Amino acid sequence: MVQDIYLTGITTTGTPHIGNYVGAIRPGIAASKDKLKQNYYFLADYHALAKAEDPERINRSTLEIAAAWLALGLDTDNAVFYRQSDIEEIPHLTWILTSSTAKGLMNRAHSYKAVVQANEESGNKDPDKGIMMALYSYPILMAADILMFKSTKVPVGRDQKQHVEMTRDIAQRFNHHYGDILVMPEAVIDDNTAVLSGLDGRKMSKSYNNTIPLFADEKKLRKLIMKIKSNSLEPGEPKDTEGSTLFEIYKAFASEDEAADIEKRYADGIAWGEMKQVLFEYINEHIKPARAEYQRLIDDPAVVEQELLKGAEKAREISVPYLEEIRYAVGIRKLV
Repeated sequence: MVQDIYLTGITTTGTPHIGNYVGAIRPGIAASKDKLKQNYYFLADYHALAKAEDPERINRSTLEIAAAWLALGLDTDNAVFYRQSDIEEIPHLTWILTSSTAKGLMNRAHSYKAVVQANEESGNKDPDKGIMMALYSYPILMAADILMFKSTKVPVGRDQKQHVEMTRDIAQRFNHHYGDILVMPEAVIDDNTAVLSGLDGRKMSKSYNNTIPLFADEKKLRKLIMKIKSNSLEPGEPKDTEGSTLFEIYKAFASEDEAADIEKRYADGIAWGEMKQVLFEYINEHIKPARAEYQRLIDDPAVVEQELLKGAEKAREISVPYLEEIRYAVGIRKLV
């Protein structure tokens, strides 16, 4: 018996990197095999528009992200894997929710406030300069994503908790006016989920251009790992694992015993070049089994498209009748 409904969105704004893998893809794929959970995973291509991305990049990112999840073993028989834009009920629900969402709530969104602050700090007279409505009101689209499938659990990072809190605010206001129709979701925050640093020591992010693509070929993978920032300690000098990007990444992939062994080698003064080679070999062996399947899917996008359409068909078995119920509640219904 399914007890909870989990929903995870992946924005289609770039190539999957190893930070995405350990933070979202790996735990998501493991969860997809749990028969006691109903899992929804979607490619958030409408959300990508809020970042004013290049159209070709959005399209390519959709293929790369979908291929990555499939190549790594997502159980699409047990989970629902779909493209946001294939579910036409989502934008319908977005507008319905927009009609009952307070502007004051949108003013408090972290992403909006961050851009306003940046404008003010740079001396712009208009605090809203460069802010599109897609950025301003994207929490409503996100709420529609979550509420459309009656999600009860939404796995997010601690910095994304506000997304779920705003969804609850939107749903509560709607239910107050129209009855107990929308399901209240809860944020699921796993403090043990790894957040990796990138090549320069900052959080691994496409925004910083410091990522390691998940399916980079062996030559590129090795080259990138050799570029990871380290300190000036010489071979033979004891090194601290704390604050070491190399160790942090290794630990995210390795078992506890393997991590403990590397910790000892740090204490014994392992050379940075040797540690980078160890990390390259370990990640390469970990990823290699899925790399060939990923490339096969990239070369045959029709297979990926078919999987997404299959997922959309399953998703719309829920969204079509549920939207009808919601539309009826707000007065959008046939006259006879």
